Amino acid sequence: MSEDLRENLRAIVVEVAEIDEVADDEPFKDMGVDSMMAIEIIAEVERAYRIKVPEEELQNIVDLNSVVKLVESKLA
Repeated sequence: MSEDLRENLRAIVVEVAEIDEVADDEPFKDMGVDSMMAIEIIAEVERAYRIKVPEEELQNIVDLNSVVKLVESKLA
């Protein structure tokens, strides 16, 4: 499940941020993802996986790996 989850989340980031590819551990800010895009990404993730991400957890979302860990923890 983890690889499918990772690829689905990668697709969300690519689509929302309008970038070509997303490395697992490259910081979003280095890819040009600003705070508004990050909020949009999380909103799409919440919709896709029917989860809720509390505001205090948003600061921990820095790269694709952190998004994967967050979603895995919410789905567990």
